[in-house]
Amino acid sequence: MQVGMKYGQGLLDIEIPDPNLADVLTIQKSAPIENPEGAIWDAIESPIHSPPLAELARNRTSACVVISDVTRPVPNKLILPPILQTLEKCGIPREKITILIATGIHRPNEGEELEGMVGAEIMANYRIVNHFSQAPETHKSLGLTRLGTPVYIDKTYMASDLKITTALIEPHLMAGYSGGRKAICPGLASIETMKIMHGPRILEHPNASVGILQGNPFHIEATEIAQMAGVDFILNVAIDDQHRLTGVFAGDLVEAHLAGAAFVEKQATVTLPEPVDAVVVSSAGYPLDTTFYQAIKGMLTAVEIVKPNGSIILVAECSLGIGSKPFTKLILDTQNLTQFIHDIYDPANFVIDQWQLEELARAAKKAEIYCYAEGIPYQQLKNLFVHPIRTPEEGIQRVLSKHGPHAKIAAIPEGPYVLAKIAKQP
Repeated sequence: MQVGMKYGQGLLDIEIPDPNLADVLTIQKSAPIENPEGAIWDAIESPIHSPPLAELARNRTSACVVISDVTRPVPNKLILPPILQTLEKCGIPREKITILIATGIHRPNEGEELEGMVGAEIMANYRIVNHFSQAPETHKSLGLTRLGTPVYIDKTYMASDLKITTALIEPHLMAGYSGGRKAICPGLASIETMKIMHGPRILEHPNASVGILQGNPFHIEATEIAQMAGVDFILNVAIDDQHRLTGVFAGDLVEAHLAGAAFVEKQATVTLPEPVDAVVVSSAGYPLDTTFYQAIKGMLTAVEIVKPNGSIILVAECSLGIGSKPFTKLILDTQNLTQFIHDIYDPANFVIDQWQLEELARAAKKAEIYCYAEGIPYQQLKNLFVHPIRTPEEGIQRVLSKHGPHAKIAAIPEGPYVLAKIAKQP
């Protein structure tokens, strides 16, 4: 059977023999919202556990609207106009409204890329700034969390009278689900805060994993940090495999996010009766598969359903290569993943983006990884702790050679948007 895997801006067809194909795991087919703009307005006017945005905006002197960076396919062109119109209608001057890009530790989004995110009209008429995690002078210290994490948050955000965050809710490899508190941490947090949040003492916890909120130390700590910073109103959305709006969740930081996460869990959860020998997985195409750094998220979806010592075939275009300079240097310099995990417990060894190599180590510990990525030279892929393949079908043949002609193979065309699980036995 040919399975179309999300790859770059399109689909990559992969032939998987019918007798070997266990299942094709996709998110539930939720009907897209027929009137998405109307749904945004309804959510703003009738939010969850919160007064309407218009009521919150009255008598405020300034506002900051936080948006995700280019690595998240948030429909900003749809959700920003109702928010901005509401703020101005309630008396906040346009020159006192800032759109702040929650880059986390990623690079800034500017020029044509920024125009693609928000549209030419918003880009031309509003002040838009990027968060820079590595510029300490642009952060305000808020003290320590109960667990002792130092909290430094973007000064532009902290100086605003009205604080609004927007985001996409989807399964997330360490936070359980994206959205909500993640707009603040890591979105607007300094690198000093993220050294703890993305350090092994949190990420090596078994509950710091996809689809888990209860007892998840990352979720708990990030929520406390967001509450310390203050969030007056959130607007989070869910989308389908064609990036169409399926849900809108606005209002209180905690309650609106929990409602959205529950909705996405139903939409994204797919179960198999038992683990499989191999999983063919994508990183959901653009924008998540533009770098190997982001593509690792696809591997972690597969880890949940593959047998120990099984195989994962990752297909990701990686049009921008391996990733940031720190991550590229780190992964190319690392010789042994076990030693790497040991070393990062010493804060003196901290390197930006080390957490994604840590997540790769988690996948590599359970399964052998094959990778098809046209944007990375074949010889260089050999240095990324994966086995390079020249075609996806070569990966299928290697899996069958390893696990036998009756090996069971699952396919996940949308990678990290799917919450793959093994069904609980009665």
